[in-house]
Amino acid sequence: MQKIETFSSFIIPTIILGASILILLSKKDYFSSFLKGAKEGATSAIQLLPTLCALVVGIALFNASGACEMLCHLLSPVCEFLHIPSDILPLIITRPLSGGASIATYEDILARCGVDSYEAICASIIMASSDTVVYVIGIYFSSVGIKRTRYALPCALFVSAICIFLSCAIARIFI
Repeated sequence: MQKIETFSSFIIPTIILGASILILLSKKDYFSSFLKGAKEGATSAIQLLPTLCALVVGIALFNASGACEMLCHLLSPVCEFLHIPSDILPLIITRPLSGGASIATYEDILARCGVDSYEAICASIIMASSDTVVYVIGIYFSSVGIKRTRYALPCALFVSAICIFLSCAIARIFI
């Protein structure tokens, strides 16, 4: 095991050193390519800023208004019917919207229910196997200029719902 740790600690510095040597020995002007890429990256970041700000404000309003709690209350009978613990409902609601909010909700579930509980295992699998759908669609589609998303959001939310159901089913196997 010690050999693997030693080897893995040298991988990234070796790659960086190798790339640096290749750049220095080649006759192409890689520095100007780097500067061009950095300029394009900065331009993309500036273009994404309004979308990112709108998403952050919208998620903050959603959580601060109590809409998340109201939605949890409305969905709890459906989740009990599907054998999904009601303690993870806030995570189920916030995960497609915000990575930061879902991490805070996940930590709350671990603190309330315990790390070895069925709820915690369900939440862990959900966190590992799902993504922030609205954020990803908003940022990626706006970065390439797609204005009509048509079926992207419904399909992504459907896949997230399947992910939640399967996460709880898999967690039942481990409990």
